[in-house]
Amino acid sequence: MIELQVEGMTCGSCTEHVKQALEQVAGVRSASVSYPQGLAAIATDGHVDLEPLIAVVTALGYRARIADGSAGPFDQVPGWPGRETTQTGDEQSLHVAIIGSGGAAMAAALKAVEGGARVTLIERGTIGGTCVNVGCVPSKIMIRAAHVAHLRRESPFDAGLPATPPSVLRERLLAQQQGRVDELRHAKYENILESTPAITVLRGTARFRDGRTLSVELAEGGERIVAFDRCLVATGASPAIPPVPGLSGTPYWSSTEALVSDSIPKRLAVIGSSVVALELAQAFARLGSQVAILARHTLFFREDPAIGEALTAAFRLEDIEVLEQTQASQVAHANGEFVLTTNHGELRVDRLLVATGRTPNTQGMNLEAAGVQLDEHGAIQIDSGMRSSAPDIYAAGDCTNQPQFVYVAAAAGTRAAINMLGGEATLNLDAMPAVVFTDPQVATVGYSEVEAHHAGLETDSRTLSLDNVPRALANFDTRGFIKLVAEAGTGRLLGVQAVTPEAGEIIQTAAIAIHARMTVQELADQLFPYLTMVEGLKLAAQTFTKDVKQLSCCAG
Repeated sequence: MIELQVEGMTCGSCTEHVKQALEQVAGVRSASVSYPQGLAAIATDGHVDLEPLIAVVTALGYRARIADGSAGPFDQVPGWPGRETTQTGDEQSLHVAIIGSGGAAMAAALKAVEGGARVTLIERGTIGGTCVNVGCVPSKIMIRAAHVAHLRRESPFDAGLPATPPSVLRERLLAQQQGRVDELRHAKYENILESTPAITVLRGTARFRDGRTLSVELAEGGERIVAFDRCLVATGASPAIPPVPGLSGTPYWSSTEALVSDSIPKRLAVIGSSVVALELAQAFARLGSQVAILARHTLFFREDPAIGEALTAAFRLEDIEVLEQTQASQVAHANGEFVLTTNHGELRVDRLLVATGRTPNTQGMNLEAAGVQLDEHGAIQIDSGMRSSAPDIYAAGDCTNQPQFVYVAAAAGTRAAINMLGGEATLNLDAMPAVVFTDPQVATVGYSEVEAHHAGLETDSRTLSLDNVPRALANFDTRGFIKLVAEAGTGRLLGVQAVTPEAGEIIQTAAIAIHARMTVQELADQLFPYLTMVEGLKLAAQTFTKDVKQLSCCAG
């Protein structure tokens, strides 16, 4: 007879799962499991190694060890499954369950393992989440290809470098794009998980039974009960689809379908006026589509109005139709054509892309059973330490009320893991940079003027047009601006908004300046390399005290 101490069982049905698993081990005649005592008594037909017994119990999400007083080699084997210890060596390691496998989940899993925890990672779909599979990576590849196509068709240097309009072989571009996506998923997600013994991956759909137990409907069939000490929900978000009459019955695209389309439609309508809508609208236009954007208000209407105005002007120069204050009241599809009824008339196109935001993936998880509260948008409400309203349950990434950026998700996942293991890490988003990969790019950090006023701050702002930036002049591309928002009186930098080529390469310098609580004068006094776009920050800072048009080209 072998006796195992089994920890983590929460009800009588757990005992049945453990019993069934143990009786599947070769050489086991029968097993009797007691939930109140936390014991499993195993009758065998002869010698049975402890390793498979411990392994099957651990795979269920429980912790198992040889019961006190039982003989066997288990106690002499350091690091045996279910016997891992924390860094202090005084207690058994925590079992952390993580739902999801994207940026937040992976960062948390690796940090938790680093801290001595044992992790069960549960994924119902493709390993890697949104960013690497259907978001950041494929979209930026497509955007870059479209940028190259645009420059071959038209550039400021056409007089000396005559344009040669390209042939767009979408199938080959898509193969190249998907190849890099697969490569990064394997390298940064799948291979890491496979090579980290302390992480067990379960393929299936998780639901909370209570605040300490998950039920996982396995992809290959069957159910697995996973008991945890701590749990992180990192399930991401999905495209939000507006309730436009007729839309649901049509073959519309979300960003997911648009990114894997093997053809470029002749006519494309895009419903949406923010990041995903505008990035993909411009990419398709540059690859050959005739694009119309339906904006319910204006482009980027929640941002500084100058941003939307600058981008609208840039798009219209590329013959992208921007329909402001326009909504679709009806969508129909017949004979391979979409018909959109709008408040400004009828629009007929070959394809329709709906990109109106993303909805947190929190439905169907039975979060209420665990006491996890959601906000009005279905996002998990968390504090600065990524703690939900339920003890021992944390959340990070796009399924929460945090900004939906993968770098925010990863940072939140790391800090959640630290806190799950007893730490006190927080995530400060006061100087969070954001980038939109249109051309020109849009990049922001800190307060806009309106946001600063809402926060009770008086401001002093300056806007620098790019015809004052030497790099932009040398590029013969002066579209856009750089705007600095400072605190009145002190001159402390509060925020930066930039619409420029490569604005994403500028904004981190601004973020560091805000984090360091620099004044605009201190920023103006810094050395910036000449003929770089980031020099525009220095020039914008100088406008608070000087007329930069009266300075020499590289005046300090």
